[in-house]
Amino acid sequence: MNTLGSISLTVALVVAIYAAVAGFIGGRRNIPELVDSARNGVIVYAALTTIAFFVIIYAYVTRDFSLSLVANSSSRDLSLLLTLTAIWSGQAGSLLFWSWILSLYGITAVLRNWNLDRGLMPYVIGVLMALQVFFAFMLNFISSPFKLMEVIPLDGAGLNPLLTHPLMSAHPPLLYLGYIGFTIPYVFAMAALISGRISDSWIRATRRWTLIAWMFLGIGLLVGGRWAYDVLGWGGYWGWDPVENSALMPWLVGTAFLHSVMVQERKGTLKVWNLGLIILAFTLTVFGTFLTRSGIIQSVHAFATSEVGAWFLGFIALVALASMALLFYRLPLLRTESESPAFLSREMLFLLNNVLFLGAAMAIMIGVIWPLISELITGQTLTVGPPYFNLVIGIILVGIFLLMGVIPLIGWGGATLSRLGRKVMAPLLFTVLFVGLTFVLGNRELLPLFGMALVGFVIFTTLADIYWASRARQKNTRENLFVAFGQLLNRNHRRYGGYLVHLAVAIMAIGIIGSRSYATDQVRALQIGDSWSTTDYTIVFEKFTPNIPNGEGITTQATLGVYQDGNRVTTLTPSATYYPRQQQNMTDPAIYGDAPLYRRDVYAIIQGWEDNFEYVSFRVFVNPMVAWVWLGGILYMLAVSVTMFPDPQENKSRTRNFVEQNAYTFAKPSE
Repeated sequence: MNTLGSISLTVALVVAIYAAVAGFIGGRRNIPELVDSARNGVIVYAALTTIAFFVIIYAYVTRDFSLSLVANSSSRDLSLLLTLTAIWSGQAGSLLFWSWILSLYGITAVLRNWNLDRGLMPYVIGVLMALQVFFAFMLNFISSPFKLMEVIPLDGAGLNPLLTHPLMSAHPPLLYLGYIGFTIPYVFAMAALISGRISDSWIRATRRWTLIAWMFLGIGLLVGGRWAYDVLGWGGYWGWDPVENSALMPWLVGTAFLHSVMVQERKGTLKVWNLGLIILAFTLTVFGTFLTRSGIIQSVHAFATSEVGAWFLGFIALVALASMALLFYRLPLLRTESESPAFLSREMLFLLNNVLFLGAAMAIMIGVIWPLISELITGQTLTVGPPYFNLVIGIILVGIFLLMGVIPLIGWGGATLSRLGRKVMAPLLFTVLFVGLTFVLGNRELLPLFGMALVGFVIFTTLADIYWASRARQKNTRENLFVAFGQLLNRNHRRYGGYLVHLAVAIMAIGIIGSRSYATDQVRALQIGDSWSTTDYTIVFEKFTPNIPNGEGITTQATLGVYQDGNRVTTLTPSATYYPRQQQNMTDPAIYGDAPLYRRDVYAIIQGWEDNFEYVSFRVFVNPMVAWVWLGGILYMLAVSVTMFPDPQENKSRTRNFVEQNAYTFAKPSE
């Protein structure tokens, strides 16, 4: 089986080289048969990587410790779910997983658009398979998943205990689906530049691919935040970890791109800007992979130091330089004759919005690579922590939320100050009432009040625009208001689905403001029977049980009674587990979500013990409104899904394009 997998990867490298060359030559010289052959190469490559990936799955399930990948990341004691999770916990396994997912994305994109975008497809295949050449090369010569052990162990080294949480079975695949998904719009953009067919066709062909990548990356970030909250035991869900930052950067750039392409489709402008954004988004996904695999940064998510990092760094440089050179070469074809938009217009505010998103991504980039820069310049490794990110990104977010609130009130082409003033009055009134309500409920500090005002402004301007549009339809059709909105949503998934995304983000922002601003953190050393009060809860230390066998670990568990107003509301059982195989300790928090609406979490961990367990130290957080972050994440996923549904007009346009393109063969690239 291992020989079959190894041969599959070797043949896959040859097929990738052939398909890339055949695609470029077939498109350049107008040889349809060669392009068809390149398309078949995409299919064959997907089949070969599928074989290799399932051979690795077989090796893990059968505990084949003759493979270095299996021996170093799994053991006989792991459950089936954790055994499969171990596949992408290893360096070579994650690279194979990446190439396999990209092959599935690629074959779907190529076959789906084969008759709709025939002029681009040879170059789409060429660029796609050129990228696959890199991954196939890495899998064959640098980090092979089929590398054999010199001495076969009786059991494997086991999985990192931090990865044994169920969410880690979902978090890396979600991030991979997001990272890899940005490859599809990138290869279509490069195909447009290579062929000289600089129109909106590549954007229309890849809009849903961009949304899919953006959605998966966003969900992956949220799942990673929940994993950090449940596993790491520090009471928070986002600590500006370098690897998580590396996933946030392409999400921010992708957000800018999704807004910016609407301007190009509507007004025919920002062509260079959009191409630059998708190049940057793809480059940042590869950069994030480099950070994870190079070992040059310290992170709970990162792999150990390896030679893979240098190859990824060279790949990033090659991709960035080649893409930008091609973009500059095609600048004469990207000029637009449109007049400059008015300042108070949706297109101008979208551009300003994009600048802010790009600025946030670059500010995060500076924070991530600052240790490397400081070491090169001064010889000392200097890091920037959460205070830098909170201040810089916080300031940028103020501008982003202001624009999120204003843009729905301004149409394409512009608006006057007087008209804007009239439209903003009702949302401002509701915002004032909203801030007043939060003040009554205990939000008394200036910065959280300001944050709630921004969030309220976004919510009420968005709802106002939805209401006005629904009322206008209601007057014409006499439908129920909610039915009218449903019809608007059905006719324009993109616009109103986008509004729902804004509302989901606002709900997450409410949770972030509440949990960041009003969380309490206390540490106490207690004996059994002792108690202490935090916020309006009383915590009673009731029981302590050390040395409980727990799979590969040994667990120590405490029992805490939680009382409110003299009534017992819950029992918390925080624990700490030691894993002898990995010689690693892991803290297991206990979390209680207080109703109604889970307005706060009581979050307890065992901090340590002394005098043969006579005194046990506990750390207890009370985190207000943190559940709103997870609620907003669920709504985000649903709202993005809505935007992916095609509108009736879009279906008609796609049918018309099919008829027009069906008679088209191939054309030489424009010189």
